[in-house]
This record gives sequence, C-alpha cells and structure tokens, in this order.
Amino acid sequence: MTRPALRLGTRRSLLATTQSQMVADAYTARTGGPVELVGITTYGDVTKAHLAQLGGTGVFVSALRDELLDGEIDFAVHSLKDLPTAQDPRFTLAALPARHDHRDALVGPHKFADLAPGARVGTGSPRRVAMLSALRPDLEYVPIRGNADTRIGKVTSGELDAIVLAAAGLGRIGRDAEIAQIFETDELLPAPGQGALAVECRTDRTDIVEALSVLDDPATRSAVTAERALLNALEAGCSAPVGAFAFDDGHTLNLTAVVVSIDGREAVRKSAAGSPSEAANLGRLLAAEMIAEGADRLMGEHSH
Repeated sequence: MTRPALRLGTRRSLLATTQSQMVADAYTARTGGPVELVGITTYGDVTKAHLAQLGGTGVFVSALRDELLDGEIDFAVHSLKDLPTAQDPRFTLAALPARHDHRDALVGPHKFADLAPGARVGTGSPRRVAMLSALRPDLEYVPIRGNADTRIGKVTSGELDAIVLAAAGLGRIGRDAEIAQIFETDELLPAPGQGALAVECRTDRTDIVEALSVLDDPATRSAVTAERALLNALEAGCSAPVGAFAFDDGHTLNLTAVVVSIDGREAVRKSAAGSPSEAANLGRLLAAEMIAEGADRLMGEHSH
C-alpha cells in the first residue's frame, strides 16, 4: 500500500516555498515517502509594520504552529533564525538539515568599500546596521522589509545603492548572480542560526519525529544549538544586536559571538571552544562572559 503524503506547511513567499520544497525533496529522496506542500499565510507576511515592531522572530512561526496543533499539517519548515529561542514543549525540532552559507551578502553594483559616502544601504536588521556602522559610519542605513525580489528591486530602481541579505536565501532562489560581495565573519557575524533550516513538528507525533530524523545533520545541530543558547542567555539581559557563528569540525565546537551597540561604536566580541556534545552549555557560558564584560550595557548612552 502507498504511504499517505506527509503535509508540509510553508509560508507562501518564494524563499519559503523553495526552502520547503528542498526539504520535501530531500525527505522523499531518502525515504521514498511522498510530501505535499500546504501554503499558509502568516501575519508577518501580510502586515506592513516593521519586523522590529512586531516583536521580531515569532511572527512568521505562530501561524504554522497553529496549523500543526490543529493537525492541518504534519510538519513545518522555518528559517531557523525566525524561530524563537525559548523552547515550546509542544513542538520538537525533528531535524536541522545541513546548513547552507551562514554569511551576509551585499547586493548592488559596487563592493562595500567602493560605496560613495552617504550611500543608502537597505536592511531590516538592527544587527546588520550596527555592525555595518562600525565598518562604515559614513553610510546611511535604511530600514526595509518585503521579500527578496521586492528588496532587490529597490537597488535596481536606484531607490537604494545596496541592500544586505542572507547569502543562503539569495542562493536558494537563484539570485546569487546579484551578490557584489559576501561579508566574512570577521567583518559581519551572522544572526544565530543564519543559513540553517528548522524542520519542526508536534512533540506528541513521535512517528513523525522519528521519520524526519533522517534529515538531521549533527554538525549543524551542535553549531546552531550553541548559537541559539547564547542568544537565549543574552536576550534576558540585553536587547543590543547579537551576532554569533559556531563551527563543529567533528571534534571541537568553536563559537564566536559579538554584541554591538546600536550605533556600532562599541562591541564585546568573544570566542570559546568546547565539545560538540556540550553545545548549549558552551553558548550559555560565553554569554555569561560577555555580560560580565559589559555586553548588557551596550544599549546605554549611545542608543537614544
């Protein structure tokens, strides 16, 4: 008998459906089991408010989680950086597939160093604004939102001189030809979890948790677990922009993180290494060291 298709809930944007289809194809390739995509419109997709005002990460996630709870879909795929770091016991990260490029990319006709003073650079991320301001305080950083096509259109039309987006997303939708420059992590540390996808289902659906585990990449899981544990520990005492990147080479997990004041003038940057099996602990310890060095104060004098 043929297995019924697993229903995969996805946001309707090009990037979300592309990412979801990649996961569906990988699942079918490994198990032979069919997957059917179910498009869902989230509040984050329809509102015109800026993401920072919406409370950030959870806006794209809650509608998909509602469908999971209602049993309308069997699992969902999120960009991991959209997923709140606080664990909700009703849901399980059944798989964290191998991560794509974790870095940030500049889209536009010129490299970052070649932008004229006063050039307008668009980004919806306070983290990117703070870190880019540290590199080039002479540029104007403009908040933007909308899907990748909409954002790239603002450069093509001349409304903006450049935009900064995640390299992974541009690659997934086949727009990497428009990348002028990829920022290395010593220039711009990515958002925790950037470039990684999260495959989530209900904790009580142990059959689906088990089925999806074939997609999990252990090195990605340990790296993003450390990054997200660090973010979670910092969020308690710090609303300043956070960048973090961890790499598991099979023996050692190396984690680097930075907290930057909004204006980019001050930063606390630290690294640590440990065992991949202690990923969450490594993240929490590094966060505590950063707070001890004043990371939680970086919202201070300059942010008004």
